[in-house]
Amino acid sequence: MSRIISYSTADKADVLAFVGAADDLTPDQVRRLGVMREKAREGQRELERQGIDLGLTVPDALEHLVAGHASSEAEYAAGAYYRALQHIIDRNASDPAELGVYSKPSTFFGLLDEELRRAGVSADLLLYDRLFSGPPEEIPFPIPSPVDGPHIGMFPLAKAKPAADAYRAVLDRVDEDFRYELRELAEKLESEHTEWEYATKNIDWYTQDTIFFSITG
Repeated sequence: MSRIISYSTADKADVLAFVGAADDLTPDQVRRLGVMREKAREGQRELERQGIDLGLTVPDALEHLVAGHASSEAEYAAGAYYRALQHIIDRNASDPAELGVYSKPSTFFGLLDEELRRAGVSADLLLYDRLFSGPPEEIPFPIPSPVDGPHIGMFPLAKAKPAADAYRAVLDRVDEDFRYELRELAEKLESEHTEWEYATKNIDWYTQDTIFFSITG
């Protein structure tokens, strides 16, 4: 089954503000939390329509995260927690865009990393570990990771342009099977850099610093 990788940009601090903050939210954050709750209910209804039981509902998982824990011992609770965290990300991020559709993203990006590493690209500009990094490490409690997804990843916006430049610089040194995808990745990263650079210089309230990846399917 194919997996869809989408991405959006946000201030990581805005996402973290909802985790473990049940009693410390501003009026605007309370409003956004209301939207998250409704989206979590919609997501749960879709899971039920598909006959999927995670042992923990997505709305309950969202309440756990906001309360400051991910303590369910249900076998597939990790999937509920990641879905709930994605709702938090989505309500604090830009509109999502599609990075691509891959039959086996872990295999593809693992092999791409090998090609880029062999061509001399710095390890901190490679994507595999970023795509599957999981939740922000600043979250003060462990969130279990779902084996079969969905997956969440992050990449610093400050590294988008260096990564794009590095990918273009080695296009003629990687296997032909990777060149089209690598060129596409470079273009999307550079586009995000351009928007980030403009907004950082010209919009005083803009604080986005992270590309968030979502792998579903």
